[in-house]
Parts: sequence; C-alpha cells; structure tokens
Amino acid sequence: MKRQRIHIQLLAIAAGWCVLATSCVKDLLDQEPTTELPESQFWKSEKDAKVAVMGAYADVRPLFDREYYFDGLAEFQRVRGTSSTVNDDLNSGSLQKGGAYPTGNWNPASPSGGGDRYDRMFRYLYGGVNRTNYVIENVKTLIPKVGNTAIPELERIMGEARLLRGLVYFRLITMWGDVPYFTQVINPGNQYEIAQITRTPIKQIKDSIYADLTYAFEKLPQASSEQGRFTKASALALRGKLMLYWASWNEYGWPELETFQPSPAEATDAYTKAAADLRTVSLGMGLNLWRNGDPGEIDTLGKAEILPNYYYLFTPVANDNNTEFVLAFTHGGINTGQGEELMRDVAGRSHEGSQCWMTPRFEIADRYQLTTTGDFAPPLIPLKPSVADARTRPNSALNPLSYANRDYRMKSSIMWDYELSIAFNSLKSTGFIPFIYNTWNSPNIVVNGIRYDNVYNTDGCNTGYVFRKFLRNTAGLGRSDGNYTYPWIRLADVYLMYAEASNAIGGPNAEAIELLNKIRRRGNLPPLGADKTASKEAFFNAIEQERIVELFAEGHRFWDLRRWRAIERVFGPTGGPGRDFRDTHGEITTRGVFQNQQERAYQRVYIFRIPLGERERNPKLTQNTPWL
Repeated sequence: MKRQRIHIQLLAIAAGWCVLATSCVKDLLDQEPTTELPESQFWKSEKDAKVAVMGAYADVRPLFDREYYFDGLAEFQRVRGTSSTVNDDLNSGSLQKGGAYPTGNWNPASPSGGGDRYDRMFRYLYGGVNRTNYVIENVKTLIPKVGNTAIPELERIMGEARLLRGLVYFRLITMWGDVPYFTQVINPGNQYEIAQITRTPIKQIKDSIYADLTYAFEKLPQASSEQGRFTKASALALRGKLMLYWASWNEYGWPELETFQPSPAEATDAYTKAAADLRTVSLGMGLNLWRNGDPGEIDTLGKAEILPNYYYLFTPVANDNNTEFVLAFTHGGINTGQGEELMRDVAGRSHEGSQCWMTPRFEIADRYQLTTTGDFAPPLIPLKPSVADARTRPNSALNPLSYANRDYRMKSSIMWDYELSIAFNSLKSTGFIPFIYNTWNSPNIVVNGIRYDNVYNTDGCNTGYVFRKFLRNTAGLGRSDGNYTYPWIRLADVYLMYAEASNAIGGPNAEAIELLNKIRRRGNLPPLGADKTASKEAFFNAIEQERIVELFAEGHRFWDLRRWRAIERVFGPTGGPGRDFRDTHGEITTRGVFQNQQERAYQRVYIFRIPLGERERNPKLTQNTPWL
C-alpha cells in the first residue's frame, strides 16, 4: 500500500513567507497579505500548524537536496557548475534551483580560497533557522489554546520543526564552527537586533541541537503514512550523526577553530552515544535496505535493459514504502515548481537537454571491487583510442571487458565506453544510445553489431565517464521536473556510521561486520575477508571503502575527509606537487590541485569564512583565523 505523498508547498503565511529572502523590509511583516490568509486569522488549530511546518520543510529542503555538489570538492567527482544561474544574488528567487550551493570545484589558489562561494549558503541557512523558529514559537503559543486531543499532533509538528532547526544548525557548525545561535524569530529588517548577535561556542550549540533532536525523537511517530514527514528514526539517526562528528572533531582535532579544545574523553563519550543511537536505528526499528539489500539482476556489458536493484534506489521507483530513506526530502515533480534537477545535473544534452554539471572522475573506477574475489582489480590503464589495442588490452580503461565481474554498484553508478542509456526529448524516449567519450554527435556508430544514429552528447564531460546514478530510465519528466525523494540519511549510511563509531570504541565487532557485509551484498560482493577485520585500522579502511562506493555522489566524501583531517592524505602535503586528475584517455584534465599550496590553503578547507557582508552588518561577528 503506497504511503500518501506530501507535496510540500512554498507557503506565504505571516512572517515565514519572506524569511529566506533578504528583500524583506522592517515594516513589510506588519502588512496583511492581500492574497493570503492574514496572521490574525491563522494559528487557530493543528491544521494551521501543519500548513506552517510544511512550509518549513519546503524552505529547508533546497539547503540539503543537492549535497552531491559537495563531492566536487573531493577526489572522485568533478563538478563544473550548478543548475543555479545566479552568482551571489539572493533576490533572484533561485533557491529552488540550488542557489544556496557554490558553483564549480574548490580552488585553493584563488584570492579568497573559494570561500566566498559559501556566503549564500551561510545566509540561506540562517533563513532556515528563522523559518523553523517561526513555527516553533507559534506552536508553543498554540498548544495551551487547543483541546487535549490536538496536543499530540502539535507536539509532532514541534518535533518536526525542531529537527529541521537541528539539521540547519548542524550544517552551520560543521562549516563555520562557532556561529550565532538564537531561538527567536529575527526580523531581517531589524538591523539593531542583528547587530547584537555574537558567535556562540560550538559545544553549546551542539548541546542545543542534541536537545532539539531528543525532543523530536520523543514526539515523532515510529512511522509515517505521509511520505516526507520525519519519524523517530530520522531524529535518532541525525542525533547519532551529530555525535559521530563531535567525536571526530575531538579525536582528530580542529585547530582552525581556535576556541575549540579537543578532548579524548569527549571523543570516547561521543563515540559511545553515537554508536548507541546508530545501533538502535540499524537493528532496533524494523528498517531494511531497499529491496532487502538483494543485488538483483544485471545485464551484460554494454546493455542496460536489466539493471541492479542499487540503480533503482536512485530513481522515483524507490519513493514508496522504502524504509532505507531514514531522513529524506520529497519533490513535487512536473508543474509544481518543486521538482528536483538530478537528471539535469548528471546527464547530457541527449537527455532532455541536460547539462552534465557533474561527472565521475577516472579515479573512482578503481574503487569498485571484483565480485569474484571481493578485492580490488588491477588498476585501469588510461589509453588514447588511437592506440592499436586500446579497446582490447587487458585492464585498459577503454576495453569494456576491464569492467567485467565488478561490484554491481559500478554499473548502477557510472557509464564507460559502449554502455547504453535511454535518451529523452520532449518528454518522450528516443531509445537507447551508447556513451563513447569524446565522440559527441558522431553518426552511424556500430556497437556490438548494432548501428546507432547518434551517441550520447554529454556536453561538459572531460573525465571519460558519466553518471548512471540518478539518471531516470523512464520518460515523462523534464530535466527540472523530477519527483525523486532525495535521501539525506540512508539506512546504509547509518550502518556505516555505526560501524565507524563502534570500531573507534572497541575495534571490529560481529554486528558491525555483518552490517558491512549486508551493504556489500547489494553489490554482489562476497563478505569481508579476515584481513579486513583483523584490527581497528583494517576495519576502518574497509568502512571508508564502503563509504566511497556506497555513498558515491551523495555528498558525503567531502565531509568525511574534513572530519578525519584527511585532505592532506588525498591531495598531498603542503608545498607539494598537489594532485593531477586524468581522463580515460590519459590526458591531464585537472592539474596540480593544491600544488605548491601552503598550510593556509588547507586550513581554509577545514573551516569556512564568515561572510564579509554579515560582518559589515554585525561588527560583533569575529572571523575564523585562516581568513584573517
């Protein structure tokens, strides 16, 4: 039985309607809307509160539903731009198109270190804080005025709003450390009130987030008949993630945040709390991986009529009755103004004129292990097509047989030369087309004895691979009209976080190993070998490997590298040659990332700058040291 799908609408009610825009002026909030219900007639019942919290969902969603852009700041994915067309214009109305996210890859050599790209995210996140505070304040006022039968629903709504607020503050402290913390509605036009706000110590904010999530866990239902509304598992998983990050900062340190003093005792306590919460979500709430974690069937190399279950997890097929989506955001689809733009971001011109803003890098392919051994294959060799045996040499990146017997998640996630996908135009399928790198629009291509009128036009690909993950295989939705429910926390991620936290406390344990093996099973991989669980270090490496391939292109890798203090491990030490990135033809397409960069360039990845405009409006906001 399908759950009712909530189409969260952008609402224009009372103060909340302009919170995420800086165009609001002081007296505007005092005016009664001419086209909407005035506030004096609102906030009468739990139905009004539900309308308000749906608006909060809608306002917060575009701050978290394009997390994959952040993977362009790590080593396995290229992001050349975003589907937002703005530079830094908060009044353009582009928030629903990804306006909060930065454009392009991190450039540590730029004058600002790229930090200016996140100014919009900072301001939009505080819009989310204000929006959720508005709901919380009014629900508190409403509860004493209603009958007892309405209180459980109002407490649920309060829990949803506090979870949303906790999520927003979690992102704020993850990026900026100490930030202003407030729980009242701030009028964007009240310059005096804004100028009195100072930065709150991160530990105090962490404790407040924990309290919000604890309240949410207590008041939210075990399950929801309305897809898109949070549950107990949502709150507990986010609380566990918060404590895992707190443990990481205390274990690995955060020297760029001068007010933060890491503590081994704090790390142990946080790992313990994280493990407890994440274990409960993993094993104690009746949740299951998509399609029970079964690998499903897979087509032969070069065909795509039968794809593994993992592929369908990232299509609208997975929207209904899917308990793997622990904390997720729904989208409205066509003609709602609330569609997701996943296909526009991952696909090319052959798919509804999409723009291929992001592509897998060549380096990701070697991370997919063999189904025969459960371990890594020999490294792929990049070759130019003009090399005589480029298409047949063993381990050549251009030889389709090099991709045989790989983790099913590979074919589900990326496409290499001669792999097929279904093209679309004007909401109709135009049939299968082959991907062949650097042969855009070449006519009369023969692949496996079949002639194709055209090949995949990927527009901006310069890596040699394109995504299959998130690419729809059914017609009827435009590039900006997807209705996929985007998961911010999946159950597989919870398994991996629990394994990491419990491993940090006492090393590998049977439960955590079994959970990793469940994830590996969906890729049709054998269980972990004994050498992968022989020590805390070996098991951590196995966990990191699964996080790379299981969560690829979902926006986790960048945050993992930051909290593990692993940027130098990936890109090399300060003052070094940096890291080059090649395509499948062997050409260097990105040269010397972090080449000859000094310590400050790395520090600016570990902590972001407080936007200069915010500091001009509020002199009490201090700046993070690497940005002075």
